[in-house]
Amino acid sequence: MITLVIVSALLLTLAAGKPCASDHEALLFSFNKQLLQSVDTQETLPNPSVHIALRLSTHHNLAKESEHLNRIKAEFHDGIEKSLRNNELVVGHLALYILALKSSCHDLESVHLTHNEMKESLLIHLKKEMEEEKQNIAFSHRPKTNYYQYSLGILALCVSGVRVSTHVSQKLIHAVEHRQLKHGESLCVDSHAVAGMALQCLKDEGIAVKDNAELDRALATIKQRLLDSKRDDGHMENEFSTGLAVQALIAMGSQMEECGSAMEALRADLKKGTYHNPMAISQVLPALHQRTYLHLKSQECRNENDTLTLDADSPAEVLLSHRQVSLQVEVIRSSGASSVFSIHVPRGSSLFEALNLLQDKQTGFTFNTEDSLWGAFLSVVNEERARQTDRRYWHISSDGTSLTQGIKDYKIDLAQKITIKNTGY
Repeated sequence: MITLVIVSALLLTLAAGKPCASDHEALLFSFNKQLLQSVDTQETLPNPSVHIALRLSTHHNLAKESEHLNRIKAEFHDGIEKSLRNNELVVGHLALYILALKSSCHDLESVHLTHNEMKESLLIHLKKEMEEEKQNIAFSHRPKTNYYQYSLGILALCVSGVRVSTHVSQKLIHAVEHRQLKHGESLCVDSHAVAGMALQCLKDEGIAVKDNAELDRALATIKQRLLDSKRDDGHMENEFSTGLAVQALIAMGSQMEECGSAMEALRADLKKGTYHNPMAISQVLPALHQRTYLHLKSQECRNENDTLTLDADSPAEVLLSHRQVSLQVEVIRSSGASSVFSIHVPRGSSLFEALNLLQDKQTGFTFNTEDSLWGAFLSVVNEERARQTDRRYWHISSDGTSLTQGIKDYKIDLAQKITIKNTGY
């Protein structure tokens, strides 16, 4: 449980001795507006993570938040049921859906999923999904999905006041101890952050686990791995993992000297305009408010500040430069076979726009995308699919450095080589 002393220390540290600290509230208000602006788009499914961040913020636009929640209950809900009909994995989406409803103090028992002609409450269905995940770990030593989604499932159940099976929690504790929270060959900061919040929730709520001492060791291990991931500039792994990592450290009771530099890194990112993707913003904004997903346990939805409004001005159109930059794209198939393509694209093009131009201009290169909460991601390249069900994905790097942004967010400003590799995990 986060104490008032820790929260006060966070606020005082941000306010004291920092030449830019006086603009902290103005920055937060502007960031809040940016996220609220994103809910107006009808092009993609409403994002429950965005809704959670808006609800954890200090300032609100209650009318727009209510409208967004209604879209989630209609469109996102239908998307989960469609996935169930197609035998697709839903643990992560279902957990975020539950957390979004919880953030608006919605009666969770009043919302049901229809699957195989049966109606079940969201929480009952999530418990069943988690049991299947646990069984898969027992037989295959990993979840059907991944430990990020598995941790989200535990977190959603715990925050909603539902008892989590000791067998389910033990699988996550064991995975932490045996360094199984990975992305490829590297330890995954995002998965550790969500696992930390999930296990801290179990500890705070007094939910029985197999071994309390083992739980404490797992929490200490997660905290140390998050701190060990800190770079010289304060970020934890990268700009897009730091928000969740800070949330986890706050949730686990870290002192300010342990996460103060990461908070300052997030503030610097905010000033530079680093974050455009709504999903990324939704993970950073709660951290900057010194709030975490664990605060949803005590969400009251009363006497809220309803002063957040959007500017009437429409956003300025972004024009691409007339200057062309050279782009080389290498595609490496699962067999190891490689194909290389070259093209010139307007400076400032997104990678998605560049790949579309390459597909239009040259034979031999094709691609398809699928939507996710982070935006479009590559699903098929040159008629080869990288599917989550096969534990494969298209890993994208620029001049050997892995991209941390989506293909619609990453901009081509300099000549470079993009490598797209069918990778297992």
